[in-house]
Amino acid sequence: MQSLRTLLGLVRLAAGRAWAVVRPVAGIVSPLGWIVAGVALVTGLTGAFLGWPEFRFLALTLAAGLLVAFAFLAGRERFRVEVELRPRRVVAGERAFGRLLVVNAGARRSTPARLELPVGRGEAEFGIPALAPGAEHEELFAVPTQRRAVIVAGPAVSVRGDALGLVRRSVRWSDPVELFVHPRTVRLRPSAAGLVRDLEGEVTPTITNNDLAFHALRPYEPGDDRRYVHWRTSARTGQLMVRQFNETRRSELVLLHAADEAGYASEDEFELAVSVLASIAAQVLRDGTRLRVVSGVADRVLELRTATPVTMLDDSARIEPRPAGASTVRDLAREATRRHPAPSVLVLVAGAATPIADLRAADSLFGPDTRTIALRVEAGAEPRLSILSGLAVVTIGELGDLPGLMRKLT
Repeated sequence: MQSLRTLLGLVRLAAGRAWAVVRPVAGIVSPLGWIVAGVALVTGLTGAFLGWPEFRFLALTLAAGLLVAFAFLAGRERFRVEVELRPRRVVAGERAFGRLLVVNAGARRSTPARLELPVGRGEAEFGIPALAPGAEHEELFAVPTQRRAVIVAGPAVSVRGDALGLVRRSVRWSDPVELFVHPRTVRLRPSAAGLVRDLEGEVTPTITNNDLAFHALRPYEPGDDRRYVHWRTSARTGQLMVRQFNETRRSELVLLHAADEAGYASEDEFELAVSVLASIAAQVLRDGTRLRVVSGVADRVLELRTATPVTMLDDSARIEPRPAGASTVRDLAREATRRHPAPSVLVLVAGAATPIADLRAADSLFGPDTRTIALRVEAGAEPRLSILSGLAVVTIGELGDLPGLMRKLT
């Protein structure tokens, strides 16, 4: 048994080393090339066993075709390739351009080559002429930016091969470069988007032993911090009295975007929701209010960076609709806030197909100290503000409606 295991181990080791030698050659043969090689082998064996010269001739022809195809792989370039996108950040619909610079970094004149450059979901192909040592070749191209996205350009790959596609050798020359296509946004009135004006903190009715807003005095109890003993009152009454305080909470806004595709009537409606989300978040960050922005469904949550408006907009370009599932807006709100204190204001952004009952269920997760606002995006609808059992429900038909509706809310 032990000898069998040893033999199997040696076989695996030999097979691995053999594949390491063969892989560089096998990797350049395309699926069509392997089909041609297989047909050549089968027809050659058939012709040899049956004595049919036609099959032998076909096998020789196919084998010769493969050999000729390998001849197109001869030669090796030494390029330095740079891919630039200008500007690196645009708003959906603005123009963006790319630049491909190829420099011959070798000591000999290069042969004509073909470069492939993936751009988003498409692929651009460029013919590179023969270049003298140190010579440059530049190609300019336009980048489609009609819709919000993160467009990746690259890596640039040079391709050598035959016209029939039997063999293909690719060499990577550059790293991918990202272009951020931000959602369209509108400017909101300062402090209107934040909905919370107390940037230094909000005094609540909750009583605590350690804070800033003085509430009252009470008798000292064992374990109280002696730093809060009020000595004048203690001397007058003859017993130790300590201060009590009203708890002060720092205002925090949570923007929650329901990305379940079943909640939106169309792709344009989903994009409108992202624009609403980004517009409010950008203004809140300019106002200096603490903010968390979350998009997704309950089991797949994307929390956007909020260090600056630019980083937030970069991440908003990555928001994608999620497949419909069993989770609800309430599940998303619970998942997004369960590891954090209750927010001062919760803004829910959802599509018109999201039931009002789901929005009210999300509101029920939080106590009276949290103000909840639901923004329902319905393309083409008349803007309106409704109050349903204490929940503010705002209907937005187009992005231009947002500034006026936000003024009504504040």
